[in-house]
Amino acid sequence: MVVLLTSKPVDEHDLEQLVGRVFFKAIDLLGGLHKLAEYRTLTWLPSLARAAFAIVLREEYLKTEEEIAEIVGLTRNTVRNILRADPNAAMFKIEHMDELTKEEKKELRVHTAGGVAKLAYKLVKEGNEAQTLLEFCREISAKAVQVCEAPWAYTVLKHTKGLKYPVESPEALKEKLSGITIKGLSAEEVAENLTYPIKNPAQLLHEIKEFLQMKEV
Repeated sequence: MVVLLTSKPVDEHDLEQLVGRVFFKAIDLLGGLHKLAEYRTLTWLPSLARAAFAIVLREEYLKTEEEIAEIVGLTRNTVRNILRADPNAAMFKIEHMDELTKEEKKELRVHTAGGVAKLAYKLVKEGNEAQTLLEFCREISAKAVQVCEAPWAYTVLKHTKGLKYPVESPEALKEKLSGITIKGLSAEEVAENLTYPIKNPAQLLHEIKEFLQMKEV
């Protein structure tokens, strides 16, 4: 039986959100904004954004090359090169950035942008969000729980600043929370009893809340 895949309508809000997540993850893969500024390659950002749009439109909405070209404002050939890009080849080039010429640093090649965006999309879909966004979420969550008078949640978010997500095991979390208590329980004990991996600060708070409710504290 042959299954025909057809494109679906674009939800502008969902599209913008996912493209933003992919874009920031791509920046993470390139070493962060500080690294791009250091190499004077901030001019890469527009190419990276367009590649993120192209990849998301293809993978999430099954858009054709022609449709993507019209939506993003690129030629069909450019879109084709983005979609056919090899993530491994792109990351090899990024890892050897020191060897690039000044001219190569000025412009991010289409294949490279597409490869980085492809890898960023894959990682985001696997739950591996950009650290920049996670830190932003952590800051917003910390302010929110402080207002809502949830002292243990605020303490957890404060002490886990800089924690790398996803958290695969208790060790990194125990190190961050060492010496503090959560509603009378050792934070290390709490960390040992959570379900891993933990993908973001919101899930961390949820897992802790579930454990506390189970312990009836």
